[in-house]
Amino acid sequence: MLDKLVAVSHHAGYWLLLLVLSIAMESVALFFQYGLDYGPCVLCIQIRIWVLALLLVAILGLITRHCQLSQRICHPLTLLIGVGLAERSYQTLGVERGWIEGSCSFDSGLPEWFALDKWLPMLFEPWETCGYTPELLFGITMAEALMLFSIALVAISLTLSLLQFRRHT
Repeated sequence: MLDKLVAVSHHAGYWLLLLVLSIAMESVALFFQYGLDYGPCVLCIQIRIWVLALLLVAILGLITRHCQLSQRICHPLTLLIGVGLAERSYQTLGVERGWIEGSCSFDSGLPEWFALDKWLPMLFEPWETCGYTPELLFGITMAEALMLFSIALVAISLTLSLLQFRRHT
């Protein structure tokens, strides 16, 4: 059973799935922003950055899936991204539900050497303050869907990361 999971973790389909999911998530965000006029807040922009990081690691994992060293790097990176995405998703959900008090500014908080909001404002510039996220389907909000996705990503990537370092007996 563990050998099958290890095989899945190196399979092109796994990395392609992460790649497609990342592109789909970014596309949905842009559809809501430009098609339905739901402007992103700072937390939304930070989530987009984590999703972009997932997309880049998925590309790297796909290209180098036959290299064990690369897989030992890509899977923990995916876990790190999942944890970061979960934290930002929890903050977004908390603001939406009123669990977390506070407001967002229009400052992305990005350092000058990584000023995505200035380099690609059409993707990474905050338009609104935090408060709510739009409903996707069946009454599920974007924040709720992001929380579910990030929990699943953490669980899967933790399992696959641990399997990369198990000893073959």
